[in-house]
Amino acid sequence: MPVKNRLAEMHAEITKWRRHLHAHPELMYDVQETAGFVVDRLKAFGVDEITPGIGKTGVVAVIRGRTDTQGRVIGLRADMDALPINEATGVDYASTVPGKMHACGHDGHTSILLGAAQYLAETRNFDGAVVLIFQPAEEGGAGGLAMCRDGLMDRWGIQEVYGLHNMPGLPVGEFAIRPGALLASSDEFEIVVTGKGGHAAAPHEAIDTTLVASHIVVALQSVVSRTVDPIRRVVLTVGTFETDSVASNVIAHTVRLQGTVRTLDPEYRSIAEERIRRIAEDTASAFGAKARVTWTPGYPVTVNSEAETAFAAEAAEAVAGKVNDATDPIMPSEDFAYMLEERPGAYIFLGNGDTAMCHHPEYNFDDQAIPAGCSWFAELVERRMPIA
Repeated sequence: MPVKNRLAEMHAEITKWRRHLHAHPELMYDVQETAGFVVDRLKAFGVDEITPGIGKTGVVAVIRGRTDTQGRVIGLRADMDALPINEATGVDYASTVPGKMHACGHDGHTSILLGAAQYLAETRNFDGAVVLIFQPAEEGGAGGLAMCRDGLMDRWGIQEVYGLHNMPGLPVGEFAIRPGALLASSDEFEIVVTGKGGHAAAPHEAIDTTLVASHIVVALQSVVSRTVDPIRRVVLTVGTFETDSVASNVIAHTVRLQGTVRTLDPEYRSIAEERIRRIAEDTASAFGAKARVTWTPGYPVTVNSEAETAFAAEAAEAVAGKVNDATDPIMPSEDFAYMLEERPGAYIFLGNGDTAMCHHPEYNFDDQAIPAGCSWFAELVERRMPIA
């Protein structure tokens, strides 16, 4: 694999950083130790500017090239937070914090961007400025949005933005990308059905919310099968079904359902919301009950812009010798989408090999992917901002 020689030399050191972060996971915006570790490394590299506290606990740093005749500014992003999972890998650097684990590889992403930062700070073989973005709260906290709301793009004059995510199942060090929609949006809904509780022996005197809610769950399956164009992608899942009854001989007064809607087509977000409300309310009414629907918008669709995807693919091919530039989109969501809504850019998958899937207690980032990831960031910068 033609990774950059200096990054191959740094592999063992970057692996140490990754394993340190893996052993000390932090959740959401509570990533003070991780952010502090990042700041300490960046200071040691001699970057030109470091600003903590963007998006609550995010870190932004700047590396200026040897020249700046073109005024080009490129942003590179990594996420820092872990997940509320008990680790089951058995590795000697496993999480030291019960109930917290780097089960999605953000420890690897952060270490890869740190490795690229050290290389870029040492070589400065580019014309312009690189903005390093270390983001908190990707796992459900919309840290990317928080950083954007803190003026990330305008304050640092970012013109393009790029990020990567490891991909179990893709060979280690290989890359996959596509223009357009790459990852789905993810919105949440809650349906509270209210009827009339009662004794299981006298159902005619009650309004059975368990029965009503069950009809709603079944009817919701028609949102995808009978509302969505069959060649387009929407996934609707009812994930919880909770009654206020704790006994087998009690008819519940209320039932609470929670679920998600994922789509690669932004227009289907509003269509799904309207259909869910109509189905829940009208189905409940038909049984003499009531349904209250609460819709919580989540991450938007992650959409790679055409030109920047081509740039990202070219850099990946230079590093790995080949790249899948027409990979299938997938239905998880990613809050890098907010950054791509503000600036053109691209998100790429980096192979993690034959490992457990992300968010699994036995998942572990493959350190052999580090040189390729670092080299991709560095190659992208040097190709997009060559010295004049």
